[in-house]
Amino acid sequence: MNKFLLITSLVLFLSQSITANETEKDKNLSRFESLSKLTQVIGTVEKYYVDDIELEQIVEKALKGLMQELDAHSSYLDKKSTKEMSIQTQGEFGGLGITVGMRDGAITVISPIDDTPAYKAGMKAGDIILKIDDASTLNMTLDEAVALMRGKPKTPIELTVVRKGENKPLKIDIIRDIIKIQSVFAKTIEKEDLLYLRVSSFDRKVTSDLRKAIKDNPKVKGMILDLRNNPGGLLTQAIGAVDLFVDDGVIVSQKGREATDEEKFSAKASNTVTQVPLVVLVNSGSASASEIVSGALQDHKRGVIVGEKTFGKGSVQAVLPITQDRSENIKLTIAKYYLPSGRTIQAKGITPDVFAYPGESVTADDNDFKIKEADLKKHLEVELEKDNGVKNKKVEVKDNKIILQEDVAKDNQLSIAIGILKSLIIINKN
Repeated sequence: MNKFLLITSLVLFLSQSITANETEKDKNLSRFESLSKLTQVIGTVEKYYVDDIELEQIVEKALKGLMQELDAHSSYLDKKSTKEMSIQTQGEFGGLGITVGMRDGAITVISPIDDTPAYKAGMKAGDIILKIDDASTLNMTLDEAVALMRGKPKTPIELTVVRKGENKPLKIDIIRDIIKIQSVFAKTIEKEDLLYLRVSSFDRKVTSDLRKAIKDNPKVKGMILDLRNNPGGLLTQAIGAVDLFVDDGVIVSQKGREATDEEKFSAKASNTVTQVPLVVLVNSGSASASEIVSGALQDHKRGVIVGEKTFGKGSVQAVLPITQDRSENIKLTIAKYYLPSGRTIQAKGITPDVFAYPGESVTADDNDFKIKEADLKKHLEVELEKDNGVKNKKVEVKDNKIILQEDVAKDNQLSIAIGILKSLIIINKN
């Protein structure tokens, strides 16, 4: 009986091994056939296409098409594109000052960068670019669009865009310039013990600049972190920024194709520099790294998120060389980001805790005749003094490190954020 079972087991094992070997052979044969098909198509195009195209050009077009078909963020970087990418990550480059992405097959503005030509010309997050000068963006790749928009400083460019709420396309004239990004701005809010921290993008110095700004203002009672129109940047800086506010726990994890590819990034208590109440401002132009920061702070209950739903870019791209000298690369999506709660950002974005929309905030009318009972006896005398006029009125010089109340009144989202932050401070006292 045991002998019979042994023989049966051996037969089954050999049968499974043969099946596995056949499956492996079929896989290899299928791979060979697929590669042969690709080679055949390239050879046929080289031989019969109406225009004479060099083999190198055909291969480049094939690579671009392949990467474009994978997803909106994967791309082939030729020598020129690789050089431009290297320049951009250093924080200074020539162009317009907008970050673009692909949404539903259209070249879409993720956000204009603060104080750049595009920002000053009135470009807005969500604008769909129809034409770059006279070139239609239909079927244009992101890299091709970026290449067209960049150029020599002081040269003009016209973008034709579709904007939500507008009945017809808008033509926006912009003068190219050298783009120097100052990623972190720190200001105090007039008559309030509040610190306003603006992060326009996550470049190499964001964490250190934020740490310095926070330590330079040790007496503030609360902080506003403004990530509106922040297109993202370096993952390490996003993690570092969250770590300034969070003691421990996972900040973000990234998961690849295999279960073993998961990598988690956690906060350390030694990196935390403040525990004061925090409000984070976001909008549809907040993407990638800024979504990691706002989402992680939201999951850790460390800050109240105010504004509009974010862009929804939660995928990880790696730049991988395809030539020995690294002059040509592919930017390939290799993983997706997941927040501490396990939720994904990709195509979903961050939903704010409190929705607030752009525009001027609602304020009381500035009416000199709005008086209280205690003022009744004296108000006519006051009005007479006003009528006579007080000459040589003192003119206040605006301090660019202070946000005045008149500036707050022009920014409804900031005004709401300040109101929420004040409430948090009061609750925190109790």
